[in-house]
Amino acid sequence: MMKKLMIFLTVLFVAAQASQAMAAQCYSRSEAEAEQAIRIHSELMVIGLNCMNMRFRDGTNLYRTYHNFTRANSDMFQGYEQTLVDYFRKAGHDQPERSLDTLRTVLANNISNSAARMKPDQFCNRYAGRVLQASGMDRSTLRQWASTFHPSHPVSRPICE
Repeated sequence: MMKKLMIFLTVLFVAAQASQAMAAQCYSRSEAEAEQAIRIHSELMVIGLNCMNMRFRDGTNLYRTYHNFTRANSDMFQGYEQTLVDYFRKAGHDQPERSLDTLRTVLANNISNSAARMKPDQFCNRYAGRVLQASGMDRSTLRQWASTFHPSHPVSRPICE
């Protein structure tokens, strides 16, 4: 009887370990939302920086608008960052904060590459509206945007179903 119990517990432990390893290969919905939110925030930063000299009739400065948006939503973005740090830790990354920094850099580089392929005025005319749109969103709408997944902007890992 004791031998059967030990075998059962061993099988249960191995199954739990395998389940945890599989979960680390995919995102939960909240982890995918967190990555999407960090992508959005990184894109807005690149747009704000690249288009800060764009002139609007009302004097709007896109970088200042991005900065104010960031300040107003800093706790929400910190929560998203913590969700990803927790994911990286769960996935076995030795330095989960560094993994977050790397992800953020990759996401920012994606939009920076678009900026590099376009003339500055073309890039700003195409993307400046995103900063203005985001700055006008309430938190609920911003969360909805981050939790809406598009094939054209996939997250870096599959979503666990």
